[in-house]
Amino acid sequence: MRAGLRRVAHLMRKELIELRQDPRLFGIVILAPILQLGVLGYAATTDVRDVPTVVVDADRSSASRELIQRFQQSANFVIVDVVGSTAELDAYLDTGRAWMALAIPPGFGADVATGRTTTLQVVADGTDSNSTNVALGYARALVGGYGQALAAARRPGSDAGRLVTAEVRVWFNPELESRDFMIPGIVALLLLVITTNLSSMAIVREKEVGTLEQLNVTPLARWELIVGKLLPYGLIGMVNVVLVTAVAIWWFEVPMRGSLALLFLMSAVYLLSTLGLGLFISTISDTQQQAMMTATFFFLTPMIYLSGFIFPIENMPAWIQPVTYLIPLRYFLVILRGLFLKGVGLETFWPQALALLAWGVGILALATLRSSKQAR
Repeated sequence: MRAGLRRVAHLMRKELIELRQDPRLFGIVILAPILQLGVLGYAATTDVRDVPTVVVDADRSSASRELIQRFQQSANFVIVDVVGSTAELDAYLDTGRAWMALAIPPGFGADVATGRTTTLQVVADGTDSNSTNVALGYARALVGGYGQALAAARRPGSDAGRLVTAEVRVWFNPELESRDFMIPGIVALLLLVITTNLSSMAIVREKEVGTLEQLNVTPLARWELIVGKLLPYGLIGMVNVVLVTAVAIWWFEVPMRGSLALLFLMSAVYLLSTLGLGLFISTISDTQQQAMMTATFFFLTPMIYLSGFIFPIENMPAWIQPVTYLIPLRYFLVILRGLFLKGVGLETFWPQALALLAWGVGILALATLRSSKQAR
């Protein structure tokens, strides 16, 4: 028994020495969790703050301005614009520039002055059902508090609820089904994990067995080698797109309001990013273990937390939000949820599509450049 424990101890010591001798792997195992906790600890929050809100002020009275000021002074809302017509709301809610709209009807000030019951309309983007529920609760409380203050000023003890009421409408996801929000995100996440890991591990495997050097001395051009290695995984990714989309629509009954052809086109652009990322990881890794750990700790996990897949970006600290623009998953999530739930097209999410294309071309070019240098 004692001899067996000694052998186990020697084997453990050997493994720790090997780990210490591989500085890259040691850094991934020891430093990456600390760095991730430091950054992701701030991003991982279910609090809902700074809800982007557009106001339709059809009254333009002192009473409507007072109500708008209450929203501006609240820590829960940010007024992104004040417009004069409800016809202008579509552009804000379709593009995500606003999550919520407050419509103040004509005659609001006169009704308040005479003590007549008046109804405000609150329109919410129901794409993210959890955040929308919380934001609607904030809005109802704020409108109710305003009505209570008006009633108290007119007649102490009067019923505030009958003086100002809020009629709520939810767009894009009226039943506030959380799976309608999550499943399109899972589609994007599956493609990221599968294609990035497959492409990075396959190329590193060639390094480990020594066949990559043999391929480098063949008549194959560098671009031919890269295309030949990545294209099969791109085809696998497109097959996965078809399968998971079919499951999302027919099994989970997630509405598909946009164009399927556009969905496949944007998925191909997204795969350019994930395959390019896999190739880049392969250029900074010497073993399959390193590639897997690097992909998981430094790319996949931060992308999941900082892309808006789970936690809304608008709720993250201001110093973290600029970092999210470096994450391709952020753009693809906006595109997918826009296609599935809002039925919008390229005319609405073209900035995200352009950013996704630029990210894919950029990371693929960088990975190809690094790969070419290593081949010399």
